[in-house]
Parts: sequence; structure tokens; C-alpha cells
Amino acid sequence: MPAALQMPEPELIDHAGLDSAVYLRIYLLGLKIFVPIAFLAFSVMVPVNWTNSTLERSNLIYSSIDKLSISNIPTGSNRFWTHLVMAYAFTFWTCYILKREYQIVATMRLHFLASERRRPDQFTVLVRNVPPDPDESVSELVEHFFLVNHPDHYLTHQVVYNAKKLSSLVSNKKKRQNWLDYYELKYSRNQSTRPSKKTGFLGLWGTRVDAIDFYTAEIKRLSEEIELEKQKVMKNSKYIMPAAFVSFRTRWGAAVCAQTQQSRNPTVWLTEWAPEPRDVYWDNMAIPYVSLTIRRLIIAVAFFFLTFFFMIPIAFVQSLANIEGIEKAAPFLKSFIEIKFIKSFIQGFLPGIALKIFLIFLPAILMIMSKFEGL
Repeated sequence: MPAALQMPEPELIDHAGLDSAVYLRIYLLGLKIFVPIAFLAFSVMVPVNWTNSTLERSNLIYSSIDKLSISNIPTGSNRFWTHLVMAYAFTFWTCYILKREYQIVATMRLHFLASERRRPDQFTVLVRNVPPDPDESVSELVEHFFLVNHPDHYLTHQVVYNAKKLSSLVSNKKKRQNWLDYYELKYSRNQSTRPSKKTGFLGLWGTRVDAIDFYTAEIKRLSEEIELEKQKVMKNSKYIMPAAFVSFRTRWGAAVCAQTQQSRNPTVWLTEWAPEPRDVYWDNMAIPYVSLTIRRLIIAVAFFFLTFFFMIPIAFVQSLANIEGIEKAAPFLKSFIEIKFIKSFIQGFLPGIALKIFLIFLPAILMIMSKFEGL
């Protein structure tokens, strides 16, 4: 963090992206707001409150900290005007800094979008629920629809294929390529011995073979299977899903299409901004509109319960993570728990470990919910 704060902002944006620069500005925004407020509070409000003797003349029990607060000012005193004026001053300063920061970030974003390379997703719209037509294929139907409705801005399109097997083959090829790179690097460091591996499960048993030759052959085999599967998917119409990526000549044309209803029937020709290729979850492309709506409703309810009731399982586990809770739930462990080392471990580490375990599983739960929702 200190090194990032010392970097010039344009250099930081080039190195880590706009989001990182804005993230750091949030920390600086807090300093810009609260440092002047703290200075005013200690230089103006603290002396105003401290120089009264209201609490000293009362029968209340108080501390030295209480003398710094508004409770030390007598009822009806003109010193309340100081608090009123300071409240308006703090509010005005906060709003001014927020507005100024918003303008700076908006300008940074516009400059970033104008200066960066054009990306295909900036000109592309994802179209879902393409209605079936007995006389035209999905590709022909998409092309005809957008040539009629967006003749000046439509450029091209790409239909979406259901290629789960192809995706699995590509993933396997990447894994084997990583292993091949590993063994080639290992061999380059020590050329006296060729690396080897066993062909059985997890390399624990099986025939021992040359690792580089093995993975080279595997990659060649998978490449051939990928080409065959590509041809199979491209030629067979049953693999085409009712969805397509439609590209436009201008960002304005893409924005208009992404943010407007394309048909009288609101359940077909659904458009939205196309995500980046690495963010596409292909399995959800063919989800029908009604099913997508129901899924989003279910996830909204589930997310509500996850947010507001997440503390229930944590509190339950942490209740078991103390001596009394464990002894009550499992009385036969009482003699074991009373050992000094075990007792110290349970009281000092177990509650924190229980919380960390739940937090470790939380991202996986959110990812599963996101995939189910259809994002």
C-alpha cells in the first residue's frame, strides 16, 4: 500500500488498472474528510465543551471523557450554537469533498475509456431468448432481425454453441500444457536426467514413462480431438443455442440496443451488454426467460437469508467453541477438555478458527449462487 500511494496515478492505472487507482482514492478520501473535521472538532468544540462545569455541579457520575462532550453544556446555553454551526460545516465539507471526488473519478473513467484500446465487448451486445423460426436458422434469424431493426449500426454476429465437451477438452489440454512446461523447465535445469512419471492415478502407480514425451503425445491427441469436436459442433444445428453476440459499428449503437426493448414480447430478444470473454459462463446461455426470472427470485431470497442469518451458524459454532458449550454438548469429553493445553487452545484459537472456516466457504457459496442465478 505505501508503495502504491507513492506511484504517480497515471503509472498506477497503467500498471494495475483504473479500479486500483479508485480504490486507493477511497482511502485518501477518508483522510480528506476526517482530518479537517478532527482538527476543527479539537480546536473549537473541545474547548467549548471542556470549559463548562455543568457535570461538576451535577450529582451524576462522569469521567474526564464526558467533559469533552455536549453533555457538559448547560441547558439553554448559547454554546449550543457552536455545535449547530459545526454540524452544518462538517456536512458542507463532506458533501463538497464527495462531489469533487466524484467529478475527478468520472473524469478519470472517461479519460481511461477514451485512451485505452478498443475492446470487442465495448461494441457487442449479448442477445438471449432468440425465438425459434421453422424457416430460418438461429444465425439467419439474428442477422435478418438486426439488419431490419438496426440497419445503420449492425456489423456482425456470432451465435452461441453448446460446446461443453469441447470446453472440457480445451481445459484438459491446458492442464497438460502446464505439466509439459513444468517438466521442460525441470529438464532444462538438469539435462543429465530426463524427467519421468507414472501413468496411473495421480502418478502413484502404473508404467513409468518419459514425462516430456508423454505430455507431448497427450497434447497432440487432445488437439486432434478438439479439431474433430469443433467440426462436429459447427456442422450440427442441434448444438446452436438461442443466444448470440451481436457487434455494432459504434459504441452508441451497442448502448442503444443493450438498453432498449427489442420486441413487443418482453420475454424474447433480451439484450444486455456483452461481458468480457473470460467472464462468460457458457452453461447459462440457454436458460429460458421464465426460468431465469425464477432463478433470480430464488437467489434474491437466499441472499437475503444468507446476509441476515449468517451469524446464526457462526454463533452456534462459536458457542460450541467454548468450554461450557462443549462440555454441555459432549459430557464425556469433560476430563479431556480440562487439560490445561487443550483448554487454552479452545478458549484462544477455536472461536477464531470457526469464524475463518465459515469465511473460507463464503466465496464458494456466493459463486454457486451466482452460477445458479444465471449470470
